[in-house]
Amino acid sequence: MPSQLLEAVAGAAERLDKALAAAFPEVSRARFQALIAEGAVSVEGEAVREARHKVKPGNMLRVVLPEAAPALPQAEAMALHIVHEDKDLIVIDKPAGLVVHPGAGNETGTLVNALIAHCGDSLSGIGGVRRPGIVHRLDKDTSGLLVVAKNDRAHHGLSDQFAAHGRDGRLERSYLAIVWGVPERRQGTISAAIDRSAANRQKMAVSKGANAREAITHYEVLEELGTPPVASLVRCVLETGRTHQIRVHMAHIGHPLLGDGVYGAGFRTSARKLSETSRQALNDLNRQALHATTLGFEHPVTGRHMQFESPAPDDFGKLLAALRLNNTEA
Repeated sequence: MPSQLLEAVAGAAERLDKALAAAFPEVSRARFQALIAEGAVSVEGEAVREARHKVKPGNMLRVVLPEAAPALPQAEAMALHIVHEDKDLIVIDKPAGLVVHPGAGNETGTLVNALIAHCGDSLSGIGGVRRPGIVHRLDKDTSGLLVVAKNDRAHHGLSDQFAAHGRDGRLERSYLAIVWGVPERRQGTISAAIDRSAANRQKMAVSKGANAREAITHYEVLEELGTPPVASLVRCVLETGRTHQIRVHMAHIGHPLLGDGVYGAGFRTSARKLSETSRQALNDLNRQALHATTLGFEHPVTGRHMQFESPAPDDFGKLLAALRLNNTEA
């Protein structure tokens, strides 16, 4: 597709980038800032390179919007469990083991590679690049629901909702987790800031340091598992979205996730409390017992509320069933 010429008349006296974003909501303000810096924007026929340039009501604004550049990650055809798709976004039920975004050690075989192949020309360009807009992530070994933007407008709208962390009522995210033991309180809120661990930069940790970021997790014990209880099924609702937040917070209160070799390493001996069937189910899980089960948000273009539910996958369900029958009193 060749470059597009966008034209609009400024409706108010305001910054150029803000005026353009108001006139063309399908393109993000950040994208306009980049185009302005590149000299692709003119006001009354004069090129302007300052996003803060003040326009007047009635000024003619022109933008040369180039074709979206090809995505840097390569397209890779992969099977995807698509829960919903429209011209603006796609909702995926991600399996455990799938990395979301290319990075060191995972340059290929990621969800982004798969989405580039699946979406093709329906990706109109995020920030001028034909790629899916990742607004939140799930750990490689966490399964469940993930929403991805297909264009700038959707990316901007979804990013705004995730930045608000659901405090404005638009976004809802809940997870199912199987944790060691039974929390003393059946319901509670963990409010503990998180930062990189000083001892191991590959890990996150609860911290009171200057760089620690606010992190809030609400939890509810849904079921005690085993006789006597050796584990619990817990629903966790995120009020913030920090890296490894649920895993760090549940370990912080003394109830790490089963199968979490990073934050639950100190509980490996607890496997002695499991029956042979439960131990085998935990070995078969081979990951942290965490599943993103609920995702709700406001559609960034239509404004319609959307809600999705994902049942726990087979490996999670088999561990849950085995733990329910776990009996060390027999």
